[in-house]
This record gives sequence, structure tokens and C-alpha cells, in this order.
Amino acid sequence: MQRSTIPVILTFMLVSSCSNFAADRTLVVGTGPDELLKLRAGPGLGFRIVLGLPEGTSLNRRDCVTEIGQLWCRVSLTAAPQITGYVSADYLSAR
Repeated sequence: MQRSTIPVILTFMLVSSCSNFAADRTLVVGTGPDELLKLRAGPGLGFRIVLGLPEGTSLNRRDCVTEIGQLWCRVSLTAAPQITGYVSADYLSAR
């Protein structure tokens, strides 16, 4: 009986970890008290600025891409998931 529960638990753990991979929670860090991290429409400095994000803003990180040597991550605001864009990964920290 106990042997049959182990595969079920392992399967549950695998599925749970996969769902967390799709959207990791992260925070904006390193901007300083008087600066904002620019949420951009695309992965790079040439894209329009959607919004400025203060230090400590909670985000859901999706996928990341490298553009001209810089890692950019697609994110959405945790408090307003419909607001999405790209930010430099240099300013993201795992919770």
C-alpha cells in the first residue's frame, strides 16, 4: 500500500514544480529609492516604455530571452496580471 503512494506523491511534486516554472514570482531590486525600472513593450532598449516600476514591485516572471548580450524577461504585475512587458533580468530577484 505504501509503495503505491510514492509514485503519486512524486507525480504531484513534478506537476507542481512545472506550474511554478511557467510563472516565477520575483521582485524589482537594485533601482534605488528615486529610480524606476522601465517595463518595455519588447525585449530591448528600442521598445517603448509601458510603465515605470519602483523597487520592491512584485512581478510574475515568464520566459527570458537574450537580446544583444542582455537578458530580458517577460513579466506581468502580480497585482495586475493583465499588465505585461519586458524588463532587464539584472533588476529581478527571486522571492
